[in-house]
Amino acid sequence: MTLLGYPRNSWQVTKEQVDLQRLPLPAKPVTFDAQPQRVTVDLAKSAIVVIDMQNDFCTAGGWLDYVGADITPNRKPVETLNRLLPAMRKADVPVIWLNWGNRPDRLNLSPSVLHVYNQSGEDVGLGGKLPANHSAVLEKGSWGAAIVSELDAQEADIYVDKYRMSGFWDTPLDSILRNLNLHTLFFAGVNLDQCVMATLEDAVCLGYDAILLEDCCATTSPAFCEEATIYNVKQCYGFVAQSTSVLSGMM
Repeated sequence: MTLLGYPRNSWQVTKEQVDLQRLPLPAKPVTFDAQPQRVTVDLAKSAIVVIDMQNDFCTAGGWLDYVGADITPNRKPVETLNRLLPAMRKADVPVIWLNWGNRPDRLNLSPSVLHVYNQSGEDVGLGGKLPANHSAVLEKGSWGAAIVSELDAQEADIYVDKYRMSGFWDTPLDSILRNLNLHTLFFAGVNLDQCVMATLEDAVCLGYDAILLEDCCATTSPAFCEEATIYNVKQCYGFVAQSTSVLSGMM
């Protein structure tokens, strides 16, 4: 028989017969501390979504650094992710890199999206060239859109370009998750109160379970923005956990 699809969602095919059964993967239950409650998840139906850990947000010489933001907070998730991601891969949890990767012509970006990054019309916004290195801001294939070099992104990981704060708008993310039969999403990355939160909110509205990994997220926004985001995730959308708790549960 020939396998059509992926182990998580496949048919077995011969010339004479097609087997439409989706054989279930063995469950991998893991329990760990979280807020507002302790949770148990099935790692066989989970993925970790790492959002916008890109040079333009996290590296000296990137766009946020150019506009005068202190990027120091956005460096913090690198260390925790480098501890967590190898364990996730070992447990066969898909690692999804969800990053800005705009078209050079920006034809799918409305003025309302462009204005956020170029409020005067004269700034270096999406697709604009940074004076120092001439990188096109958050454009697919540019230095600024690349994942920071300190993170070990691997070829077998899943890569999804996004074009809004939320990674579900105008992207194949939802189709990929459903095709792989994934229901529980761990969220990490930057900026916590913007792209991470927007994606998490849409995930919950689409029926996914959401677990925010607090120590794998960061923001350059004021502290009250981070506090409000953490509060709202616990209050309205899902669960907040530390990666250390998840790792302990996986042992």
